[in-house]
Amino acid sequence: MLSKIFKDSIIHESSQCVSCGLCLPHCPTYRLLKSEADSPRGRIALMNGVVNERIPLNARFILHMDRCLTCRSCEAVCPNNVPYGHLIDKTRALIADQSKSLVATQKSGARSMLERLLLTRPVRLDRLRRLFYFIQKSGWLRWLQKLSQLEKNKLFKFVVQLPLVKFPHTASVAGVRASGDRWREIYPAEGERRGEVGLFLGCVARITDVATLNSSIYVLNRLGYTVHVPPDQTCCGALYQHGGAMKQAASLAQQNKSVFSGLKVKTIISAASGCGVQLLECGVADEHTQIVDISRFLTAAEGWESVEIMSLPQKILVHDPCSLRNVLRDQVYPYKLIARIPGVQVMSLPGNDQCCGAAGTYFIDQQEIASRLLESKLSAAMDSGARYLVTSNIGCAMHIANGLYEKGIDMEVLHPVTLLARQMGLEL
Repeated sequence: MLSKIFKDSIIHESSQCVSCGLCLPHCPTYRLLKSEADSPRGRIALMNGVVNERIPLNARFILHMDRCLTCRSCEAVCPNNVPYGHLIDKTRALIADQSKSLVATQKSGARSMLERLLLTRPVRLDRLRRLFYFIQKSGWLRWLQKLSQLEKNKLFKFVVQLPLVKFPHTASVAGVRASGDRWREIYPAEGERRGEVGLFLGCVARITDVATLNSSIYVLNRLGYTVHVPPDQTCCGALYQHGGAMKQAASLAQQNKSVFSGLKVKTIISAASGCGVQLLECGVADEHTQIVDISRFLTAAEGWESVEIMSLPQKILVHDPCSLRNVLRDQVYPYKLIARIPGVQVMSLPGNDQCCGAAGTYFIDQQEIASRLLESKLSAAMDSGARYLVTSNIGCAMHIANGLYEKGIDMEVLHPVTLLARQMGLEL
């Protein structure tokens, strides 16, 4: 029954493509591989061929689907509004439903177990925070990396290069902030009260991007917004959605919708553009609630006249994540937010119309293509002479930061709100 639903939907949506080819120069994999089967137009033709049983659903077909980054740059320029993002997700769900033995990129048992145990119950990540911090500080990870069986493991290498774990703010008294393992459910506004918002934490970001979450709370509080952080929120479900696990993604969406609807707030803030897209498209918000990226919300917020921001006479490179640029269409707001810092020279990272290669877990599953896409970003960053690079998606930030680290390039990668909060006096 599930396959029948997916097939009918794919037939209808793929038939909207008129094969004009305007998407081709915007597709990262087509530009690299020069293969029609690795272009949006080619993939749509393959999808249509499979569901109409003109071509087989085999390993070769799956490979071309797996190579798609789901950057949706094709969707942003399509004159016929073909919903490519929905098409590729449904196709992967069809693959997962019909041909598990043929999947070209099989996950390891350990990785699947970690996703099941941690991503669906991200509060467990909070409980592991101090243990992971201790392991990082001890140097065990870098010692283990020297072992031959782990030396070339991309996932382990990525874990080794993660920034030092930080801790969530648990209190705010007279400007002094204490830290702990758990997030508070409510962070009260300071000064004049201007409203209340909910903050979406995400899953992996609870450990790898605490600085951004703390900074978001800090800036929102300073501007007069009370921030609610419901403890029962879970993963946004994007990794499941793009991996074909639609039921799991829908279940996570339902939990988040239930949790945030109980807050009775009009705005749910997302600090990661990838999560923001998933929350928006899976229906977590309703007619009374909106999902808003942190940079967009802060750009429109009031109260800036009462905030002092220290000068920073530096070049700031801005990277546009695909999710922010191609789906949310909010890429202008990080520039506006950073421009509030006196003395900055805001610059767009050359090649912002092309994906960096992170794309969720793509950099692990399709290492060669991801590395080639990242290389152009690193070259552009190095040529800029900038000291800072800001990006609004945690996956992109970690991917780019790891690439800079490996090349020995001294450039800090951080979220725009983190840089702003630092200039407002937050010590991270």
